[in-house]
Amino acid sequence: MGPWAVDLALSVGIFPYVLKLLQTTATELRQILVFIWTKILALDKSCQVDLVKDGGHTYFIRFLDSMDAYPEQRAMAAFVLAVVVDGHRRGQEACIQANLIHVCLKHLQLANPSNGQTEPLLLQWLCLCLGKLWEDFPEAQIIGLQADGPSIIVPLLMEPQPEVRAAAAFALGTLIDVGIITFGEGHGGVEDIDVDEKIKSELNIIRSLLQVAADGSPLVRAEVAVALSRFAFGHNKHLKSIAAEYWKPQANSLLSSLPSLASINNPSCYNPSQFIQVGSTISSNIGPVLRGSSDNTAGGRDGRISTSSPVTSTGVMLGSPLSDDSSHHSDSGILIKETASNGVIDYPRTRPLDNAQYSQFILAMCNMAKDPSPRVANLGRRALSIIGIELVVAKAARFGAGGIHQGDSSAPSHLSSLSGLARSSSWFDLNAGQLSMTFRTPPVSPPRQNYLTGLRRVCSLEFRPHQLNSPDTGLADPLLGASGSSGCSERSLLPQSTIYNWSCGHFSRPLLAGADDSEETNARREERERIALDRIAKCQHSSNSKLGNQIASWDTKFETGTKAALLLPFSPIVVAADENERIRVWNYEEATPLNSFDNHDSSDRGISKLCLVNELDDSLLLVASSDGNVRFWKNYTIKGKQKLITAFSSVQGHRGAARGTNAVVDWQQQSGYLYASGDISSILLWDLDKEQLVSSIPSLSDSSISALVRAFLLLLVRIVD
Repeated sequence: MGPWAVDLALSVGIFPYVLKLLQTTATELRQILVFIWTKILALDKSCQVDLVKDGGHTYFIRFLDSMDAYPEQRAMAAFVLAVVVDGHRRGQEACIQANLIHVCLKHLQLANPSNGQTEPLLLQWLCLCLGKLWEDFPEAQIIGLQADGPSIIVPLLMEPQPEVRAAAAFALGTLIDVGIITFGEGHGGVEDIDVDEKIKSELNIIRSLLQVAADGSPLVRAEVAVALSRFAFGHNKHLKSIAAEYWKPQANSLLSSLPSLASINNPSCYNPSQFIQVGSTISSNIGPVLRGSSDNTAGGRDGRISTSSPVTSTGVMLGSPLSDDSSHHSDSGILIKETASNGVIDYPRTRPLDNAQYSQFILAMCNMAKDPSPRVANLGRRALSIIGIELVVAKAARFGAGGIHQGDSSAPSHLSSLSGLARSSSWFDLNAGQLSMTFRTPPVSPPRQNYLTGLRRVCSLEFRPHQLNSPDTGLADPLLGASGSSGCSERSLLPQSTIYNWSCGHFSRPLLAGADDSEETNARREERERIALDRIAKCQHSSNSKLGNQIASWDTKFETGTKAALLLPFSPIVVAADENERIRVWNYEEATPLNSFDNHDSSDRGISKLCLVNELDDSLLLVASSDGNVRFWKNYTIKGKQKLITAFSSVQGHRGAARGTNAVVDWQQQSGYLYASGDISSILLWDLDKEQLVSSIPSLSDSSISALVRAFLLLLVRIVD
């Protein structure tokens, strides 16, 4: 049923009858009722109140716990329960009493990550249901920690589907207490929780999330950034003191060996340890939080330790006359804000064992502030601003339907092309050339490969919640610009996750694929195959041309000269780029320019390579920058219509800016792998189908790699000696 059918059914007054049907014990009605309620709640969330009032939530918990139902149907039940607890305290309390947390964790534990038949949609909604269940609900968070929830969820951060990894990051992030909502009265056992154990659990959660902070999917990195923001808010005071020492290290400081915060202006300064080696597993080191009374009188009711002032290890308070003349440092692009407390956590003492972890956390946020994805970068800057660090932005920039445009940040603009829920899955069907509208389960036996297959999906940057119709504030994500106004509540200071609302779009559309859609897709694919075969035949029978015969010529009009060029195989189109990463597209037969745009607006510019992804289909333009960042563009041949599909850093730890070497990449269509290296000791192998690093090949040399070519089964590498 679509929204129209559900709305019509509810308007004729059948809702009370559908509600009463949940009391039936007939097994043949279970699947139909779950499907009907999935469509009802996808259209009208307010029905959650009536569902809880009549105890209907227990019906779906029993269905979710039933192993004889199909995984897709149990995923629907998990969706219904996620809506029931979404922002609904009575729903959260009722589901906790019905043991929903343990039911979800049990089925996550039963899921075998190495089993290709595991339904990713079920894993995704089990994580989203848990995240919504303990979101801003301290009692539920404590139960989740005591049930060893983080240790069960952390392995899902390595799942091949980015949607599952993002949902797992969301569930882990909501376990972090931001210290805003105090524990309710009358809930025994919550006040006597071991505060040190809870802080240790949160630090372990962050440690696990930092291992995927360089994930290939912006969807995952965005959820990690939101979780880091929650941690920054909850541990505000301690992080501020660490940041002050980090910015201005003293003698014998634990942080003196770390790079300056000014290095976030240099995107080549990354931590190579963020990458996960192939075959490795993420160790959570998270144990259950034990109940027990604590004789530590400094323990607060918000689960943290309180003190009177944020003092650094040198005894100089951030913002005091002794710390600096003005406490503002703008010459390096950094601002240490001398702001008042957010009303959250104070610490009475330095915790030496935690200082290194807090420092790694700050460095990870600095790296995220320079992320090639505009949304993730803004989330990283937002997390830094929570602890009093802000980047000084020299020029405003905004992303619209036409890519990157520079101009006055005060000029009103609407992101109409990016508003609304674009899709329920981050999978981008590159063979069909359009966004996939259904969550597809990997088949039991993979289909036979043909020459058109290769990269099947790329995580899109176009995911946006429903409410993104506000005026553009100059930030890539309007959500971030909406919460900085004066008088806003402390809760609104935190950036909000979008994975839940974005995933709900899957159930808002018809779930049964129509025959017309399949026929249209097959017809389009057959037409592309016919054109490709025809052009291949023409190439084989064409007359041999001498290298001296000029086919065409054009003036790129680049002031700094052309740095890279790319010829499309079956179209008279050429793409060129200069050192400033200005991209220009021409039709050389007609000698007409087609499009021109900037790859990004960062001050650190330099082109490395242009590649064509899916050259036999609706192709994407891969633009690799000299710092290792790669960006994928669609509609790049249409003037003003280019769109950034995804972006990530392919080479972290690259120090090319300091040594004058560029990161190098190469793309192999047949395998869907991207090879990347540079001034590092290994060659990184990215699976763009999974949007994940899958291998790291040692280069067997301490010298930099200056060229990289992948041809068939050979990998050719040129090393600078």
